[in-house]
Amino acid sequence: MRIAELLKANPVTFSFEFFPPKNESAVDLLLARAEQLAKLRPTFVSVTYGAGGTTRDRTRDVVVRLQDAVGLSTAAHLTCVGHSRAELIEILETYLQRGVTNIVALRGDAPNASTGFQPHPDGLTHANELVELIRERFGDKFGVAVAGYPEGHPETPNKITDLDNLKRKVDAGADVVVTQLFFDNHDFYDFCERCELAKIDVPVIAGIMPVQSRKGIMRMAGLCGSRIPAKLLRRLDRAGDNDDEVAKVGIDWATQQCRDLLEHHVRGIHFYTLNRSTTTMEIYRRLGASDSEALAHLAGA
Repeated sequence: MRIAELLKANPVTFSFEFFPPKNESAVDLLLARAEQLAKLRPTFVSVTYGAGGTTRDRTRDVVVRLQDAVGLSTAAHLTCVGHSRAELIEILETYLQRGVTNIVALRGDAPNASTGFQPHPDGLTHANELVELIRERFGDKFGVAVAGYPEGHPETPNKITDLDNLKRKVDAGADVVVTQLFFDNHDFYDFCERCELAKIDVPVIAGIMPVQSRKGIMRMAGLCGSRIPAKLLRRLDRAGDNDDEVAKVGIDWATQQCRDLLEHHVRGIHFYTLNRSTTTMEIYRRLGASDSEALAHLAGA
C-alpha cells in the first residue's frame, strides 16, 4: 500500500527506520528484530541508503525481504548522490517490479564531507528534482516521502530558505514530510506552524531517535545539527560513560517526547531504531500500548 493510502487509512501513523547491515549475518539479525517490531503493527517501515549509493544492493534486498518475508509495508530510501537520471529510473523500475511502491526521496549526503555535494554529470542536484522525476516517469505508482528539518538543514543559511526548499519538494508531488530527529518538541511544533504559514499542506511526521550511547548521539547531533537541550545534557552527564544508564535516560526522554506529541495530536511518529528492537518496544510499553493501534488512542484517534 502506498504512503498516501496508509495516511488516509490511519489518522496517526507509527513507522520504524532501519539501515542496511554490512553482512548477511547482520541481515538475519535485523530481520529477526524486525519480526519482533512487527508485533507492534507499524504503519510502515523504511530502509536507509548509504552515501554515494554504497548500500544500493543491500538496501534493495533488505527492503524486499522486510516486505515479503516479514510482511511490513516498506519504503526504500533513494538519493541523488552518484546516480544519473537513467540509473535512478532503473532503480525505481526494479522496485516497482518487486512490489515496492514507497520511496523516501532525498538529495543524500556527500561521500566526502570536505568536498561537499557534487551531482552526477547526468544526475540531479536537489531532492525536489528526484520527486519530480518519480512523478514524471511513474505518476502515482509510488508513494513519496521527503525529509523536513525542524532546526533547519545543516547546509541551509536560514530557516526561511529551508522552508522554501521543503515547499519545492512538496509541490513536486511528495505525500508526506518525515522530520529529522529532534530532542525538544517545541522545535517540532514551531516547524509545523511555519509549514502551515508556507502553505505546506501534507502531513508532517515527527522523527524520534532515543539516545542509546553518548558517543552515538553526539555524532548524530553533529551530523544533522540537532540541539541537545540542557536538561537532557545534564541527565546524560549524570549517567556518565555507562551505556546502560545512558540508554535508560534516552528511553525516558523519548517516551516523554512521544507522550507529549500524542497529546498534541501529532500526525505520526517515525522511530529511528538503529536496527534495535528493545528500545522501541520499551517506549510502547511505557506508554501503555501493546501495539500501534493502542498507541493511536493516546492521540484521540
